[in-house]
Amino acid sequence: MADVQVAQGDVWWADLGEPIGSAPGFRRPVVVVQSNAFNDSALRTVLAVPLTTTLRHADVPGNVLLPARETRLPRDSVAVVSHVSPIDRTQLAELVGRVSRRRIEALFAGLDLVLGR
Repeated sequence: MADVQVAQGDVWWADLGEPIGSAPGFRRPVVVVQSNAFNDSALRTVLAVPLTTTLRHADVPGNVLLPARETRLPRDSVAVVSHVSPIDRTQLAELVGRVSRRRIEALFAGLDLVLGR
């Protein structure tokens, strides 16, 4: 998907490849947190937060519970903000949905916590 249009708050299935150590891998959903100014640029990567269906991770400070009815994923998920990372646009396989502005703000608050801001 070389010319894929991406927007902040989009939820995508992404092919992250083989995991290394504790990093997320395989095919999993991610939510794009990168600003649209960068999304609309020639930059070939997007900054995204991977999701997990291990709901106990919602108790980790900064992580954000994302209901299935909002993401359009089959199950409720948790955005694991400490695993935020750039991914190549070619790894974005399928657009699923979009999270609300309120959830994006919660993700930003979680990222601020991870970054010590």
